[in-house]
Amino acid sequence: MPNKYKIKKGLDIKLLGEAEKVIKDFQSDYYALKPTDFHGVFPKMLVGEGDKVKAGSPVFYDKYRDETIFTSPVSGTIEEVRRGPKRLLMEIRIKADTEIEYEDFGSTDPGMLSREKIIEKMLKSGVWPMIRQRPYSVIANPKDTPKAIFISGFDSSPLAPDFDLIVHGHGKEFQAGLDTLRKLTDGKLHLNIEDVEGQSKVFLNSKNVELNAFSGPHPAGNISTQVQLIDPVNKGDVVWYLRPQEVISIGTLFLEGKFDAKRIVALTGSEVLKTGYLKTHTGACIEKMVDGNTTGIKKRYISGNVLTGAKIERNGFISFYDSQITVIPEGDEYEFFGWAAPGLKKYSFYNAFLSKIFPGKKYRLNTNLHGGERAYVLTGQYEKVFPMDIYPMQLLKAIMTEDIDMMEQLGIYEIDEEDFALCEYIDVSKTDMQSIVREGINLMRKEME
Repeated sequence: MPNKYKIKKGLDIKLLGEAEKVIKDFQSDYYALKPTDFHGVFPKMLVGEGDKVKAGSPVFYDKYRDETIFTSPVSGTIEEVRRGPKRLLMEIRIKADTEIEYEDFGSTDPGMLSREKIIEKMLKSGVWPMIRQRPYSVIANPKDTPKAIFISGFDSSPLAPDFDLIVHGHGKEFQAGLDTLRKLTDGKLHLNIEDVEGQSKVFLNSKNVELNAFSGPHPAGNISTQVQLIDPVNKGDVVWYLRPQEVISIGTLFLEGKFDAKRIVALTGSEVLKTGYLKTHTGACIEKMVDGNTTGIKKRYISGNVLTGAKIERNGFISFYDSQITVIPEGDEYEFFGWAAPGLKKYSFYNAFLSKIFPGKKYRLNTNLHGGERAYVLTGQYEKVFPMDIYPMQLLKAIMTEDIDMMEQLGIYEIDEEDFALCEYIDVSKTDMQSIVREGINLMRKEME
């Protein structure tokens, strides 16, 4: 039986556009690796425009950790190396082959390999960046030994993909991934699932893991929420974490000897005409997903969910760690005296609209902030949606004043930007809290290394 944990503080935002539980194959013409998806990585190119690559071929590496290699998700031709201001490397675009060819890394039983050989194989193939760490929410340092590894088997964010559905039929690969990860830590390997009936047998039958079941509102599915309840991160501690599809990719590497970057992506949002799940590869271009499949109004395309995802163009690419695309109204139209309307079609955390009397209703929300940034208003509301044993307002202020000691005392090692997404959503001051948190994490990492 799993250990059970109940989250009481949080907020479920009910949106229209949940993905229909049907999985279809999808092949994009173009894929991309985006160095900007990886915090703290300084990319050095290993290929140029016109070069041929296979799935698993090296594309770039981290200048300051040259053992960390980023490989192509598909086979094809390097179409474009796109740079931004100050020659910042933004995207490496790959025109995909019709049939994917793979680099051969050799199939091996991870149980027969030493920890060092396992890490060497993972680094060479390109699956290593799938493992991230707390503190700092960056790619795990292969020279560290984490006190525990966490796999969050569900996502509680708005319109989140159903990982139960995604892992169905991949029990062999998932278990192989777990067996591999088990050898990377002297502590426990935690598999965290949602405490609901009908859980996937892939999760429930998993071996060599500590099974934990969570219930409650979002952010119950966030890694930080789970880690703090199970095995909190203190100064000097390191834990690693990843998602189920990444575990499957690791398992496939050892079972079949190839870098398999397949991803099942949920296409969601109120402006999608036909939602569902699409089987593709990491970094797929979304253009063919949405063309002819969205409403005619002006829309925002998001890689990820509405709280933490990144805005992309209609011909943009899915980010490395995302399994969801969301399409919602842009929200650049304004209402005359909108604040005075009853708001039956609007949602608010506060008792601002009559819609509050319909708690189960789902909404078609847009990106309008309904106001500009202003001074902090100390409402005492953030703690109602922030389940961690941390004072969110005080930590934000410590970050803004660059008070390193206070940041440590208030829990900077335990958090990520996503943990402040709900605080940002209900914030009447319209402050970009997630950017502030990332600046604080980067500052702390710079000071500590």
